[in-house]
Amino acid sequence: MAVDALGRPLKLILTPGQRGDAPLAPALLEGLSPRRVLADKAYDSNALRGLIASMGAEAVIPCNPTRKTPIPYDFKAYKVRNTIERCFNKLKHFRRIATRFDRRATHFLSFLQLAAAMLWMR
Repeated sequence: MAVDALGRPLKLILTPGQRGDAPLAPALLEGLSPRRVLADKAYDSNALRGLIASMGAEAVIPCNPTRKTPIPYDFKAYKVRNTIERCFNKLKHFRRIATRFDRRATHFLSFLQLAAAMLWMR
């Protein structure tokens, strides 16, 4: 999920439970023009950092502990990443999302988009 500076959802992509989210980061950033991209250590890759730089944005991603040469990042800016976590928390206030009643991914994504729209209206 991509959110704006106010924690409102901008883009949602649903992935299977066993698949990582990092490979879908380029698709998530497509069409957006951020000044900064905040992500956790799982998104630390040279390819993603290059994509973010080509967009003219700053990558605020802490290094994965397995990286041989650490890349510095803006720690103060990274503290704002909890905005994303708070957005997930707001979405989980919708019982249907938190308990995942829907059997089909399309139905779950549809309700997720509806809940995201409701967050925009608040």
